[in-house]
Amino acid sequence: MNDREERPKCPHCGSEMLKWEPPAQNTWGDPYHYVCFNDDCPYYINGWDYMWRTQQSRSSYRCQFTPRNRVCKPIPVWSPYDLKDGIVD
Repeated sequence: MNDREERPKCPHCGSEMLKWEPPAQNTWGDPYHYVCFNDDCPYYINGWDYMWRTQQSRSSYRCQFTPRNRVCKPIPVWSPYDLKDGIVD
């Protein structure tokens, strides 16, 4: 996916996902991913309760799209600000 192509939309809320650069020490092998940073996304909002009920963890997750394999999957967050410093849009 290049900059001229349409960005993926979150399958949970329909928001346009933002280009995100993983930290240098990652093992994903991709220079960037797309992440839904919509704080009103039901996937993100419901994740707080789900993670507490099932794992007793004060965390949630956002939807992450990997361009190489074109798959959406969760990426964990521990606060509403996690990962936002990696946004490159």
